[in-house]
Amino acid sequence: MTQTLNHFGVIGGGAWGTALAQTLAAAGRRVTLWAFETDCVDAINTSRENTLYLPGVTLSPAIKATTDFADLHSVDAVLAVPPAQHMRGTLKAFAPYAKDGLPIVLCSKGIEHKSLKFMAGVLEDEIPAARGAVLSGPSFAIDVAKGLPTAVTLACEDAVLGEALCEAIASPTFRPYSATDIIGAEIGGAVKNVLAIACGMVLGKGLGKSAHAAVIARGFREMTRLGEALGAQGETLTGLCGLGDLVLTCSSEQSRNMSCGLALGKGQTLDDIMAGRSAVTEGVATAPALKILAANLGIDMPICDAVADILSGKETADTAVMRLLTRNLKSELE
Repeated sequence: MTQTLNHFGVIGGGAWGTALAQTLAAAGRRVTLWAFETDCVDAINTSRENTLYLPGVTLSPAIKATTDFADLHSVDAVLAVPPAQHMRGTLKAFAPYAKDGLPIVLCSKGIEHKSLKFMAGVLEDEIPAARGAVLSGPSFAIDVAKGLPTAVTLACEDAVLGEALCEAIASPTFRPYSATDIIGAEIGGAVKNVLAIACGMVLGKGLGKSAHAAVIARGFREMTRLGEALGAQGETLTGLCGLGDLVLTCSSEQSRNMSCGLALGKGQTLDDIMAGRSAVTEGVATAPALKILAANLGIDMPICDAVADILSGKETADTAVMRLLTRNLKSELE
């Protein structure tokens, strides 16, 4: 191990950030959890429960919550878990307290809408002296918080640091696999959220399990096509943070993205769906950014494009399905 990684900061007090804080505590680490909401911080510190975002889970006493970034000035590493569209603003606010060379593990999955950058690009803009990594894979917050077995990818270009982070984060029920392909890990995490909305719509409209499986398979081809264009390693996208996360997110109503698509397929409006949620549905913001990015790169991503058009109101689910079904026939390798 290149350095001591005993004290972790977690930025983001949502369900995933809280679950990761609990995992770090289970691994024997001291954890300072930053959250925006004072009520969330007070509940964690007084009742050992995040009543806003992860109710029913008793949190470790090794977790101290705060609303002050100054309390993270001495941490050995940080897990950054704000929503993807708020990552830049959050990192900008944290930057004055980040020491040079601080390992920052990005745990949010998405593409920034304005810049079309993945989270590693946002980190490079806002805290260029940080040493970045990406944590991604098939993992529901409640499963991780309860200590159910979970395996994920931890990608870091500095392989030695990546292995050190894996060792520090790992517990008997949370198994990180090291990798060096950051862009591959980010592509898998972002694209699967958009495809999960598509899968939810297929089932919500009663189109059957065969159609559902076809969307997963053809959607994975779209994911790999984007990966090829951006220099991702094929092995990354067939691993936990690509295919693994895609299968989980597209196959369970526990997924916020799939449940959003399911409700859309049943006729609910996007505004009504979002109004009833406190947690972020990352695929809703990622879909339009992904459509623009793919167009800029000249990449054909018809399923992801259809999701973006449906979410924007440009097209109905019925017309999108018909358009996809009547596309010209082609080789499966295309």
